[in-house]
Amino acid sequence: MKKVVIHRPGGYRQLAIEQHPDPVPAPDEVLIAVSAIGVNYADCVTRMGLYASAKHYVGYPITPGFEVSGLLLKCGAQVTDLQEGAAVIAVTRFNGYASRLCVDRSQVFTKPQDLSFAMAAALPTVSLTAWYALQQAAHVQAGETLLVHSAAGGVGSMLVQMGKILGCRVVAVVGATHKVEAARELGADAVIDKSVESLRDAAQRHAPEGYDVVLDANGITTLKDSYRQLAPRGRLVVYGFHGMLATRNGLPGKLRLAWDYLRTPRFSPFDLTTKNRSVLGFNLSYLFEHNAMLAAGMQQILQWQADGRLAVPTVTAFPLESVAEAHRQLESAQTVGKLVLSC
Repeated sequence: MKKVVIHRPGGYRQLAIEQHPDPVPAPDEVLIAVSAIGVNYADCVTRMGLYASAKHYVGYPITPGFEVSGLLLKCGAQVTDLQEGAAVIAVTRFNGYASRLCVDRSQVFTKPQDLSFAMAAALPTVSLTAWYALQQAAHVQAGETLLVHSAAGGVGSMLVQMGKILGCRVVAVVGATHKVEAARELGADAVIDKSVESLRDAAQRHAPEGYDVVLDANGITTLKDSYRQLAPRGRLVVYGFHGMLATRNGLPGKLRLAWDYLRTPRFSPFDLTTKNRSVLGFNLSYLFEHNAMLAAGMQQILQWQADGRLAVPTVTAFPLESVAEAHRQLESAQTVGKLVLSC
């Protein structure tokens, strides 16, 4: 089989495509012939050597990747409810950038017939991230107003749609004019194009009393304002720090990274209590021990998709051999929707 291996952290040249023996499923696992692989910003951070869970659970060398779709080749002895040859989606903690993959049965789901393999691979990570942010972290309620950053990206597109499904008013933020229409088509009630207008002023105009929930993966570039824009009882949900990881040739500047780390806001417990605000953070890669919860979330997501209420992000596909270009494009912040690798 082919797989991408990162032997040591670094730039795009560290993404080596290698031949390895096919894995053998354990009794509670299945072996998948992978057709498509979702590309996530966390994969880029793993390549840079800055993804904490990559060091915690695997170390280097490491194969990135959190989601795949493909055909089930073989079932372990304890897996009796799936048929070989079935089209499936799988969620995995790393190892996804491979043409063959063994995954625990609890992390495998039947692929909807109306989704191509590329579309199916684009769904799990971004949708589970959005689902957890809204329903497990923020516990959003119908009628609340949400501010969604990076609304035309993978997670952002899911947050906008799920916010509307849950009965909320959604104000979407995008970083380029060519992304405005994409956010509108997702159902956003208002769209802020921060490339042409003041984000702070526009956010204030769309919600003068503040936002019930702000969803922010930018880091230093917006976190301070995101907190200030909360209404009483508002919740700031943090699920990434993309704005701190600007790269050159795939490598972040160390001095810039250190400076941004020092400038990252620290939230006072005294201010939280007097203003009745909350700051919540999570990383799905640390939640695989809660398989039952994540599986329930994935089933809810697949039901929304089957009902026509949740659309899969726009997909751009690259061959596995072009993995470096996929990372380069994702880090450019110019992409819309989701990138996938095809095997």
